[in-house]
Amino acid sequence: MIGTFIAGRFRLEERIGSGGMATVYRAFDETLERWVAIKVLHAEVAGEEDQIERFRREARAVARLSHPNVVAVIDAGEDDARPYIVFQYVEGETLKDRIRRLGQLPVGEAVAYAIEIGRALAAAHGERLVHRDVKPQNVLIDLDGSAKVTDFGIARSLEMEGLTQPGRVLGTTDYVSPEQALGHKVTPQSDLYSLGICLFEMLTGGVPYRADTPVAVAMKHVREGMPDVRGRRPEISASLAAVIDHATAKETRNRYATAEEMVAHLEETLAIEAARSGEAPGEATTVLRQLSSDTADFVPLRVRNHARYVAVALLGLAAVALVLAFVAGRTEQGTPGGAAPQGRGNLTPVRFAASAATDYDPAGDGRESPTDARNAIDGERSTLWDTERYDGELTRLKPGVGLYVDTGAPVAARQLDVITSMPGWEAEIFAAEAVPKGIEGWTRVSGRRPFEGQTDVRLDTGGRRFRYYLVWILSLPPGRRASIDEMTLLR
Repeated sequence: MIGTFIAGRFRLEERIGSGGMATVYRAFDETLERWVAIKVLHAEVAGEEDQIERFRREARAVARLSHPNVVAVIDAGEDDARPYIVFQYVEGETLKDRIRRLGQLPVGEAVAYAIEIGRALAAAHGERLVHRDVKPQNVLIDLDGSAKVTDFGIARSLEMEGLTQPGRVLGTTDYVSPEQALGHKVTPQSDLYSLGICLFEMLTGGVPYRADTPVAVAMKHVREGMPDVRGRRPEISASLAAVIDHATAKETRNRYATAEEMVAHLEETLAIEAARSGEAPGEATTVLRQLSSDTADFVPLRVRNHARYVAVALLGLAAVALVLAFVAGRTEQGTPGGAAPQGRGNLTPVRFAASAATDYDPAGDGRESPTDARNAIDGERSTLWDTERYDGELTRLKPGVGLYVDTGAPVAARQLDVITSMPGWEAEIFAAEAVPKGIEGWTRVSGRRPFEGQTDVRLDTGGRRFRYYLVWILSLPPGRRASIDEMTLLR
């Protein structure tokens, strides 16, 4: 068909892609003198009414979307009984090509692309459309570095009956959600699962599951726990690993409820990653400049371009300087690296040194996210320490894991307040005058209890003073991780 015209207007110049239903060509619009992309239904399926209807539905679905991260529909129709759709032509490469070319993408760039894909999905879901085939092959990266989602060929309206046979799986099995793999009802959360897999691939350079057949891969999505992304790329923050875990939960009730919720967490994570590294590679800079002022407060000044951020930051630094000058003369042993916690009634917070928190895994390899331990006492709820992920029951693998704080000098603590963004885990609190080699050497100062959101635990030390206080985690929630976003010890 190269060199021929569609609708007497679009001259086909080059084939740029082909799938089971249609072929995509780069074409020149003779009327408006611009390049476009045209998807033409294959001749062998053009006579099948269900395929034609699905093709028409794609045109109607995407035509309803107007979003900078969605490839726009320009026109649609039939030429010599062959349906076609005309799209905006995006010069660049697919996200899959980019991953193949670069391997692991820079962390900030990967998160930025996930944000842009998530924004596109939020727009589609707002129109009650589920993409159902979210994968790097269906994401185009234009010459400016922006991501645009395309190929809504199997998109389905939540308001209409599907045209597929019951139980038929649509989607690519490397990215398919468990419910899709089982032929169950597909919802917007299915797209979020696929986006989580895409983010995993961008960060690690490979998909999480491999098998000899597509069906075997699909069953791994159903039955096997996700590999730990930090095991494949250790420098990834606990916050980013938690986003992937949340997005790829097997049960939809444990997954992000909406694309907006996932995007919000990704935006916070991107700001934190930029603050950690002090830079924003590629598209990350563009996305960071679009963040709300609250989220952008995490971003280093050199990646912002709005003068108002500079003014606010200078005022903030001046205020911090005044506070530090005031506190400097009042510091007692163990001043925290973050903001000083507030008192609780007649209780007084114990001040920690910035490095006072330490992971504790005496029955394992001796390491439990050690580089993130200080996040639990830095005064910032946007950072956290979390456990590794355990696919089985934690106590079947080891007695437990935990995090302890060094108060610098023995104190008789009366309460421990813990904030967690991964609720549903259970723990006991222990204390010691020196760090024992095993849990049997600690003194229990609280019974076992669940931790949900903010949990305040009363401690019973019997009047004894201890230097070390341990949160000893015994069971994990469905996401198989526990986090301590912030902890405060009071006396």
